[in-house]
Amino acid sequence: MVQVSPTALHSDTLQTAAAQSDNIMQIAAQSQTLVSKLEALQCHFNWDLDISTSLLNHRRDNLEDIGTNDGNPWLGHIYNLRAFIQYKLGSNKEAQKFFNKATEAFSRIRSADEGPWLVVNYGNLAWLHHHLGDQAESEAYLSKINTLNKKYPSPSQEELHPETYAEKAYALMTVSGDKTLVVDNFQRAIEMQPGIREWNTSHALALMYASKHSRTGLEDDILKKMRIAQEQDPENLYFAVHYLDQRAQRGERIEAEAQKALKNHPDERYLKRCAARCYNWKIFGDKKKIDLAQVYALSHDGQAKADQIYQELLESDLEVADKQMLYNNYAKYLYFEKHNINISIRYHMKAVEIPHQSFFRKNSIKELEKIRDKGRDRMCREIRECLANLKEP
Repeated sequence: MVQVSPTALHSDTLQTAAAQSDNIMQIAAQSQTLVSKLEALQCHFNWDLDISTSLLNHRRDNLEDIGTNDGNPWLGHIYNLRAFIQYKLGSNKEAQKFFNKATEAFSRIRSADEGPWLVVNYGNLAWLHHHLGDQAESEAYLSKINTLNKKYPSPSQEELHPETYAEKAYALMTVSGDKTLVVDNFQRAIEMQPGIREWNTSHALALMYASKHSRTGLEDDILKKMRIAQEQDPENLYFAVHYLDQRAQRGERIEAEAQKALKNHPDERYLKRCAARCYNWKIFGDKKKIDLAQVYALSHDGQAKADQIYQELLESDLEVADKQMLYNNYAKYLYFEKHNINISIRYHMKAVEIPHQSFFRKNSIKELEKIRDKGRDRMCREIRECLANLKEP
């Protein structure tokens, strides 16, 4: 029998342990290198998207409402975002299905098997396979990204590719609360690659989101950009309902347009939901009584009740801003429902004489200027004097 010295046995054990340790360290180093590469990617996993657990299902339902028909230019982006949300919900299988659908959608929409629009999608897949424990597949997607970046470099070395900016903006707009970042990313994409209709439309939508949410609505220049975007992208129902919503908030009568849109697209879930919001804002806005009066005014045999509500409001003690809003609304009621033009003008003048800057003051000024410029009303002289003597807020 061959005798093995304790010293030799100890030496072999140390060598084996050392080899195992080296192997573990090498694997750990490789894993760390892979994670570092993944963390440097531009994709949903790295964009710090603000999706709390309580909102995940809500966001998923919103994306389903937007629709996934082949004519939607954002279809690839929608699938990418839906996949990421499924991952956050703990469903890796569903996540992988939607990431693969995103790849297919981009190929159909762009009529090409590859392009810079796949960088974000491949980044998402690289992360997902890493979490699934398939490091080889994760590395394979990293290699594909490297190839795409070399083949389709950004127009500016110091900037991301415009396709990446656009997808990041879309993701942030859908789930994030910071709309300023959305505007910035869309702006960068458009400056680098102008002329893409859906980017311009979404940029106008982002401007709307980023504006201060107040009773006065949007600034005129933003609403103008929305109007131009609507004219250039008339089939975008998602945008159309938001445009209608903003116009409704400014006191415009959009019922006929909303009904026409619903008639042309009766099965669009998102259109129906948002159109309902347009009506809901008009009926149940911040000032319930004013909106209730408007509802009575539009109903059969409801003018007596509307008159009563308006009189109660006119005699009540309101804040300056609320009083101005009331005068503007009452002036429109008198003009459109009571056909009492002279008294309507009186209340528009009362609205503008209140030195408080708001949409309602601007609207009354505009109405008075239109009457003044036509020059046919016997109150034109009083209107001119009123407008000339306005006090700045």
